[in-house]
Amino acid sequence: MSIEKAYILLSILVFLIGLLGVMVRKNLITMLVSTEIMLNGVNLTLVSADRFLGRVDGQILSFFVLTVAAAEVAVGLGLVVSIFRLRGYEGSSEIVHLRD
Repeated sequence: MSIEKAYILLSILVFLIGLLGVMVRKNLITMLVSTEIMLNGVNLTLVSADRFLGRVDGQILSFFVLTVAAAEVAVGLGLVVSIFRLRGYEGSSEIVHLRD
């Protein structure tokens, strides 16, 4: 097995760990961290596929994914902090009650 295929398998594993974290956990901060882990798995896939193909397009796209991930963390963490200040909880199961 070549090193590029090993990196792709590793990126699949990292993505699945992040997906499991989003599906299982109820804490919003943990869900944000799991989303970041999923995006890092995608970045690893882009860079390893780029090395396999001998191009640099995936690395450029990886920088855009990092930019979107940073914006997602800033907005998501701001929402979590404001929800915690208003309601006093940070779980995802209680968010359905925000309309009340």
